Amino acid sequence: MSLLLTGLLVLQVFLAVLLVGLVLIQQGKGATAGAGFGGGASGTVFGSRGSGSFITRMTAIIATFFLLNSLFLAYLYANNSQSDSLLDKVPAEISSDGGESVVIPGLNSTEDVPVIPE
Repeated sequence: MSLLLTGLLVLQVFLAVLLVGLVLIQQGKGATAGAGFGGGASGTVFGSRGSGSFITRMTAIIATFFLLNSLFLAYLYANNSQSDSLLDKVPAEISSDGGESVVIPGLNSTEDVPVIPE
C-alpha cells in the first residue's frame, strides 16, 4: 500500500507541474492582435487555428487525470487502517482493582524525577 501511495503522489506532483506549464503556455484572448504580425499561421504544425485547440484539449485531459488522481488519493488516505497515534504506544498497567492505569513517567511512577532549578 505504501508503494502505491508513493507512486500516486509522484504522479500527482508530475501532473501538477505539467498542468501549470500547459496553462502558462496558452495564449490569452487578447493575443490575436500580436499574433497577426507573425504571419503564415496556416502553415504551422497544428493547422490554421494554431496550437490553441491542441493545448486546450491537452490541458483538459491533464486536468481530468489530476482530478481523478486527487480523488483516488483522498479515498486511499481515508481508508488507511494504520493508526499512528502516540496514545496507542503508551504502555498501560493493570491496577489492583482491575482497571487500566496509564503510567506517566515523572508523575505517578516510582522513578526519580529530575528537579529543574529555578
